[in-house]
Amino acid sequence: MDDLTYTLRRLCQRNRDGSHATQADRLRLLGLAARQLGEAGFRQMRAESLKGKHVDALFDRWQDEGLSAGTMKNRVAALRWWAEKIGKAGILPADNAQLGIPDRQYVTNRDKSRRLGDALTRVTDLHVRASLALQEAFGLRREESIKFQPAYADRGDHIALKGSWTKGGRERIVPITTEAQRQALDQAHRLAGQGSLILAHKTYIQQRNIYDGQCKAARLSHMHGLRHQYAQTRYEALAGWKSPAAGGPSTNTLTVEQRKLDYQVRQSISRELGHERPQITAVYLGR
Repeated sequence: MDDLTYTLRRLCQRNRDGSHATQADRLRLLGLAARQLGEAGFRQMRAESLKGKHVDALFDRWQDEGLSAGTMKNRVAALRWWAEKIGKAGILPADNAQLGIPDRQYVTNRDKSRRLGDALTRVTDLHVRASLALQEAFGLRREESIKFQPAYADRGDHIALKGSWTKGGRERIVPITTEAQRQALDQAHRLAGQGSLILAHKTYIQQRNIYDGQCKAARLSHMHGLRHQYAQTRYEALAGWKSPAAGGPSTNTLTVEQRKLDYQVRQSISRELGHERPQITAVYLGR
């Protein structure tokens, strides 16, 4: 391990800001930055060596790679955190617009949904396979599906998610309305027993790495699209027509009564997905 990677690890160990997942993502992004700085010819760096030229080199590379606005913002956020912790916050501007990073485009009416289909058979780890099935059946996030404890969650007609599994620590319930959901739950019960879908003697981060490796080996990507598919399926079931992102009518073409129902359905789906604002459903359903 080179000096930069080592000292960045130490910096992260001393400053445990955010959830375990946030810390793991930050460490991964900083490790990537360290490797890319080495590839750019910056040798014998340490965490405290960060300068504007290093930020410029990374930013130029990321722009050349054509990364999305969301990915760029996440990477720049990790750099900001790094700079702040070593007392060099001024290296990066506080406003992403000054770096030429556009705002995320949330509503595109483009279908980002994913289905597992036969690809699930390429996943050899049974615990990862069960987590993916839960993501598809209930619209769970990756972390929620890995930490899932079926003995606690299964309440017969719905599942209950603990705050310690969810983003922002918000507990929520998701109704059980299909046979596919029951099958996914039964599979999770058989594997986890009274525990979770994290393999015995593994931490969450270790199990997440297994999950990521299994998905890569199975050529599965953009698994967040399973949440999009869940939202679109639920919308059609509750509203009676397809969402705009799935090819249904746009909101401005609906009748007054249909718009009332559309709003109520979006509220329900927002709660099921674990969001506080119904407006965020436009990301999954379109407008």
